[in-house]
Amino acid sequence: MSKEINNPQNTSEEVDLGQLFKLIGNMFDRFFKFIGNLFYKLFLAFVWCVFFVKKHVVLLLIAGILGFAYGFFKEKKSAPGFKSSVLIRQNYSTGENLYNTINYYNGLLSQKDYVTLAQELSIDTSYVNSIINFEVEALISENQRLIEFNKYTKRLDSTLVSTIDYKDYLENVKEYIYEMQQLTVNSKTNENFDKVFNAIVKSLNSNTFFKREQEKDIRQLENRKLAIERALSESDSLQKVYKRVLEKSLETQKGSQTSITIEGGDDKNNTKEFDLYKSDIELRRELVTIEREKENKEFIVEILSNTPNRGFIDSSIKFLGKSFSPRVFFAILFSFLLFSFLLFLRFIKFLEKYKNKV
Repeated sequence: MSKEINNPQNTSEEVDLGQLFKLIGNMFDRFFKFIGNLFYKLFLAFVWCVFFVKKHVVLLLIAGILGFAYGFFKEKKSAPGFKSSVLIRQNYSTGENLYNTINYYNGLLSQKDYVTLAQELSIDTSYVNSIINFEVEALISENQRLIEFNKYTKRLDSTLVSTIDYKDYLENVKEYIYEMQQLTVNSKTNENFDKVFNAIVKSLNSNTFFKREQEKDIRQLENRKLAIERALSESDSLQKVYKRVLEKSLETQKGSQTSITIEGGDDKNNTKEFDLYKSDIELRRELVTIEREKENKEFIVEILSNTPNRGFIDSSIKFLGKSFSPRVFFAILFSFLLFSFLLFLRFIKFLEKYKNKV
């Protein structure tokens, strides 16, 4: 009896599962058909573009040649622009201030406010009235980026590190955090670059906030140096005491041989003078490190490369972060504009089929 009662229920469950699987199968079937149709339409669009370009290839080539010729004559007839760059190192976290300062200078140039710019840089107006613009960018290799990413992850909690990957880091990190930056000046004249570069670096080094930070760092290093020198002086006095004690103990041991074995692997054989001597070596090494740190803190921002007085001719055109020669840029631009115009005419012709239905 129980089997006869359960049979209709099992049959109903099998029917429901069958319908569910059929529904899922239909969904996947429609999805794959949609993907196939999408790729098919994209392929047709690609083929249409190929034949469209083939049909108008002569016109596009003529437009490219005209653009190339225009760029050539523009490059020859236009006044040459000059560019010069220096490599600077940030010994403090001045990156954001550096980029904001350069943007401010470029804003003054766009307004042709050479008087204010000269006052900001504390140089003569004649040195800045020919400047076109300033540029600054991080000078860092991919390997150095990976090193900085490794340093960044080490400062994070282990649970948080697993949620951050290298691509996310690159998208969110600011270029100004890197120590090495390249500063570039574009000018109408090929002179006085060194005066402008030195004036910019001098302006950055005179920042009140970072000067206070510099003074605090140097004062801290001086205090560490004094403490170590005091410790070395006391260590020297102790070594003299131990030496006198050792000499007296040797004098009392008449007729017997006394040997002192110094082995780095056996603490029992180390004399107290030797322990102090090893400690002194470490302290003197730290003194050397402190002196190097003081030298690094001498400037807030410093120029690492030679400061050039003259630059080089640069007539390139920047577009989307890339540099192009005028000939190549205008050849591509003219061809693209003609292609867009022909495409627009074709679109208008296509719409004319439906004008009677409107």
